Amino acid sequence: MQPFINIKDLNLFYGTFHALKDVTLTIPEKAITAFIGPSGCGKSTLLRTLNRMNDMIPGTRIEGSLSISGTDIYSNEVDVETLRKKVGMVFQQPNPFPKSIYDNVAYGPRLHGITNKKELDEIVETSLKSAALWNEVKDHLKRSAFSISGGQQQRLCIARALAVGPDILLMDEATSALDPISTLKIEELAQELKDRYTIVMVTHNMHQAARVSNQTVFFLNGEVVEYSETEKLFSNPTDQRTEDYISGRFG
Repeated sequence: MQPFINIKDLNLFYGTFHALKDVTLTIPEKAITAFIGPSGCGKSTLLRTLNRMNDMIPGTRIEGSLSISGTDIYSNEVDVETLRKKVGMVFQQPNPFPKSIYDNVAYGPRLHGITNKKELDEIVETSLKSAALWNEVKDHLKRSAFSISGGQQQRLCIARALAVGPDILLMDEATSALDPISTLKIEELAQELKDRYTIVMVTHNMHQAARVSNQTVFFLNGEVVEYSETEKLFSNPTDQRTEDYISGRFG
């Protein structure tokens, strides 16, 4: 697996609060990397540096470097809108737009200038198939996105992210608001998608990280404590703090 995302000596501040401390990581292409750790440890903050979502928070300051495919994404020459097209994101709560199922998926392509109905139809079908949702909604594409279940809404949000052709899919606790059956469907979907996309997921569920990820990063107090192949991290951690966390002694 080739390094795809390179993070070096990254420090992030919210005003005077030092949220990320000297983070250095390489994240491989077309694999699932999980970020784990207790609440407030910095895992979601780091995830949001990958599509510059933290830029929206006043007082945010970043030091160090973060590159994707060799491009420094914090360079002044990088267009943030283009970056977010390439780095899609799915949030903790399903957040479909108050539109039809079809229009949710077509929204991004239309925004980027695609107006041909045949082309949009193909993108919507392909994206819904990729999100394992097509067979469930193909006869109801004009219905409101709010008419389907929470698990289906989350898969719709994945389809919406995939519709603009990203390279990377970020999942910020994307199953934490879902029931166990819907969670399993999203996990199975992630396993299928990793052959085509680089997936980085934040999860509070260590069992989920163990089930679906190829690599796992353990964070504590804004620092990377340990990063290795998932099986090794859970079966034979090298840092006592990792052992204490995964065995339930804190967190």
